[in-house]
Amino acid sequence: MTPLVSVIVVSYQTRELILTALSSLATACPAEPYEVIVVDNNSADGSAAAVAAAFPEARVVRLARNVGFGRAVNVGAAQARGDWLMLLNPDTEPVGNVIGELLAFTREHPRHGIYAGRTLAADGTDDGHSVFGPPSLWSLTCFATGLSKLFPRSRLFNREALPWLDRSTLVRVPAASGCLLLVRRSLFAQLGGFTPDYFMYSEDLDLCLRATAIGADPVLVPTARVVHVGGAASTSAGKRVMLLRGQVTFQRLRWSRSRARLGRVLLRLGIATRAAAARLTGRAGYWREVWRQRRVWLAGWPPAAELAPVEITESGPADGAPAAGGLRRPA
Repeated sequence: MTPLVSVIVVSYQTRELILTALSSLATACPAEPYEVIVVDNNSADGSAAAVAAAFPEARVVRLARNVGFGRAVNVGAAQARGDWLMLLNPDTEPVGNVIGELLAFTREHPRHGIYAGRTLAADGTDDGHSVFGPPSLWSLTCFATGLSKLFPRSRLFNREALPWLDRSTLVRVPAASGCLLLVRRSLFAQLGGFTPDYFMYSEDLDLCLRATAIGADPVLVPTARVVHVGGAASTSAGKRVMLLRGQVTFQRLRWSRSRARLGRVLLRLGIATRAAAARLTGRAGYWREVWRQRRVWLAGWPPAAELAPVEITESGPADGAPAAGGLRRPA
């Protein structure tokens, strides 16, 4: 049976988390035929072997090196057969039938092209990270001056976080996280997939803005939910450095040189202020480490032209193994 949805999960050093995520997905037992493609970024914790053993129906693609999130998704999308691609983070636990919830909405509203789900904290509240607005010089000014921190609920001073948005209702959004995201495969192909310059972070923003430019209309589907552990593979300072590298890369690719230069100045000012405050108060010491690594994040991620080709070392299941119809729960 040809799958309707191809679920793509990128794995890196998240063995137990991805097993839990896939088990939760299987428990929901969606009626629609779907396949699972796990792209492993050369994990050293046995993630790929564990998934292959627990879920023989899944296709496990092993890469020779860690190529980041977006390029790994592109590998999975190239092997996908479904009309829809559903991106799912390995550090999530689906709440109910997320595939069914998303597909039901696409049937009623097929024109959007991109459909976001909600990401929840462990206590079941919305973590506020599943959808967001694009950066601007104004939003970076608010970050640099601390206004977004002082007034986190402000529509004026914290525009990227969309704090005023009611995430329990159906609503159009500027951009959505790749943590739980459904995108029509033909649209993903038309866009050329994720821009390979991003190793991690801001690639989903870039994709959504490019999709909107050609007529897509990203929307939040409130009934599609996952509990997001968040940051499973990153230290606090390390994650922030990667976030900043993604932001600087976005500015390099999508803004003019003068605007991007000013954007970097504002980011630098914002981090310097936070590092100084951390030194004075003794709290949030990770900002001091982020400041020490400013040369790293101010450079962004390397341009795609400088990256080595993606090398696949193994792709399963073997011939004859079922590849569609969903996952069976592990024994």
